Amino acid sequence: MEGDVRRKKIIEILHEESLPVSGTELAGILGVSRQVIVQDIALLRATDKNILSTNKGYILFVEVSDDNIKKRTFKVKHKDEEILDELNTIVDCGGRILDVVVEHDIYGQIAVDLIINSRADAEAFVQQVEKYETKPLNKLTGGVHFHTVEAGDEEILNRIGEELEKKGYLIN
Repeated sequence: MEGDVRRKKIIEILHEESLPVSGTELAGILGVSRQVIVQDIALLRATDKNILSTNKGYILFVEVSDDNIKKRTFKVKHKDEEILDELNTIVDCGGRILDVVVEHDIYGQIAVDLIINSRADAEAFVQQVEKYETKPLNKLTGGVHFHTVEAGDEEILNRIGEELEKKGYLIN
């Protein structure tokens, strides 16, 4: 399959799927290596395709112009063993965690898309961190990090802030 045709097919697959699709899955569907998919994704991103790379796979991000969706960035800090509790606190209040961002003294801002919608997503994320024995991104900044969270209204975002503050995670 020619590269242009394959990249068009990748967009079609990601557009049809509501859940992330892994590079391995895309490679299997398209009969190429995972490395070819990684290169194709990079080329697609260079042509302004908004493809997010999450810990579960690739998502085609389509901006939804819903005036009811509100976003807020929370600055937080906690211990490693509190990651799951922090994520669950946010989703239990009705939030959707879009990313994690750290401000590194040397590298500047480092952001990673998370797309955590539920306790199951939060648990899967923590399991992946443990499975691959990786260090959380906040290790680079002494635990301080930011989450962009979206919710249906400001009241939900306020409740998330209150709960994070009660647990001592929120930094003002």
